[in-house]
Amino acid sequence: MASRLEVLTLFPGVFSGFLSESIPKIARLKGAVDVRLHNIRDWSRDPHAKVDDRPFGGGPGMVMACQPLVDAVEGVLRDGPPARLVFLTPEGRRFDQALAAEFSRGERLILVCGRYEGIDERVFELLRPERLSLGDFVLSGGEAAAIAVLDAVIRLLPGVLGSEESAAADSFSRGLLDHPHYTRPAEFRGLAAPEVLRSGDHARIAAWRREEARERTRRFRPDLMG
Repeated sequence: MASRLEVLTLFPGVFSGFLSESIPKIARLKGAVDVRLHNIRDWSRDPHAKVDDRPFGGGPGMVMACQPLVDAVEGVLRDGPPARLVFLTPEGRRFDQALAAEFSRGERLILVCGRYEGIDERVFELLRPERLSLGDFVLSGGEAAAIAVLDAVIRLLPGVLGSEESAAADSFSRGLLDHPHYTRPAEFRGLAAPEVLRSGDHARIAAWRREEARERTRRFRPDLMG
């Protein structure tokens, strides 16, 4: 059965290019994933499909209102099996490879993209979703974050990548960064690819890659070394 990944957004067109290229396209063609986009405006009861309003207490910008968002999420939740409900929001848990793997093992994941100055807090009180963040920076909306999550999850689904070893060897999959990579030509502008990689000795190659992964991690991300 294909994993079902759903996104609630005010801008579903943002996802068109992403889903029609590269790994996401391959995954969909293989039937490994069922991606569904839902426009939150479709649940608005306002004659002009309004989904936001001015914040109580004053201040700049607009706030996403309760009614369209709560109705949208509840409507989507009813249409299918139990789902893991995740809001992309700055105060959320930091997304990482371990969580991507966890999401990839589930049957259904729903991502909700915020916009504007924020979301009416009563939405969280009513729906009790998980909160997820990509990091300590500000985006115009949750769509870019949702694309990152979808990409990380889709490539981990069974049968999507050409080799199952590809995902297993990725950075962070084993708690380390990936080892350096080289391809033809063997020499370029005076820089040669390591001889060990051209030796044909698979045991030496594997040992070199393990050590280089550890060294890269120590150099660039010592925080991962514990």
